[in-house]
Amino acid sequence: MRVALVLYGDLGFVSGGFLYDRLLVDYLRSRGAEVEVVSLPWRSYPEGLLDNLSPRLWGRLSGIKADIIIEDELAHPSLIWPNRRLRGRGGPPVVALVHHLRCSEARPPWQNRVYRLVERRYLASAAAFIFNSRTTRGTVEALVGEGKPSVIAYPGADRFAARLSRKDVARRALKPGPLRLLFLGSVIPRKGLHTLLSALALLPREAWRLTVVGSLDVDPAYARKVRRQIAAAGMGGQVVFTGVLDHEELAAVLAPNHVLAVPSSYEGFGIVYLEGMSFGLPALASTAGGAVEIITSGRDGFLVSPEDALAIAVSLRTLVDNRDRLLAMSLAALDRFHAHPTWEDAGAAVHRFLQSMPFAAQSA
Repeated sequence: MRVALVLYGDLGFVSGGFLYDRLLVDYLRSRGAEVEVVSLPWRSYPEGLLDNLSPRLWGRLSGIKADIIIEDELAHPSLIWPNRRLRGRGGPPVVALVHHLRCSEARPPWQNRVYRLVERRYLASAAAFIFNSRTTRGTVEALVGEGKPSVIAYPGADRFAARLSRKDVARRALKPGPLRLLFLGSVIPRKGLHTLLSALALLPREAWRLTVVGSLDVDPAYARKVRRQIAAAGMGGQVVFTGVLDHEELAAVLAPNHVLAVPSSYEGFGIVYLEGMSFGLPALASTAGGAVEIITSGRDGFLVSPEDALAIAVSLRTLVDNRDRLLAMSLAALDRFHAHPTWEDAGAAVHRFLQSMPFAAQSA
């Protein structure tokens, strides 16, 4: 089976969605599939829409020699008209790999109306779908209806070889000292770092420490804004920015912390929450998006309404004041991780799905 994966940028970009794409490519290749990665320029949204008129882009896509084209839905602005042309010429069927829809994110309603219109047209051009969660499937079906072939392949969270035992987790939870919080993700508005900082400003300074791991370069203006927020609240001594970390460095940061706090305004799934749980970190997330499929609020983490700093502060205060509660939630987080499918399971689900499709059966 020959597969082409079309995406913006390259597989080295640091995010949960690109991690999914990267590990999926590795899995398909390990099962004998020939996988070509087609990287498109990652430009502004309007420029992406103009790509639909680009003879150069059409030449690249029409020249793909594959049985199936998988497209990361993030690249949807550039692919609406080319997909229709491919279908009209009897080209390889397109399977959209959907991590989450842009129109699901929190922004002014008029903007989401535009994104909804564009994404609906793109999704209608796909022959089938790969979803990372039930939540993502629901948002897509709300736009284009049911009926097309699809599979839900949950992301794994088992990429870290070094994890903690239950004894290690218990020892960490009961050790005296401030509550150690980890924010893991690009420093962009959607990830909610500003909301987390507003919540922490309501807690005693000596009660917590925060480490922020993630790129400060995706939205430099926002990064400067949160730094000003920290300075204005007098919290500079409690917050550390590390920037992007490699695999081993990230594992070393996950291990000593107590809580993973990423109160995003929307996540299609949220691999990061489960990766924190693999180290026994209860997860703090918002109720918007796929985190509700991962976290049982009050058991292995907390779910709060988007932008609700007070709810975050109240949740964290329970762990500051009660280390036995922290211990119980940490162990529950570890159990939740162990119950979740692996990356091997995710790859196998997609592989079976592709092989089951009529257009793949002829070439498998």
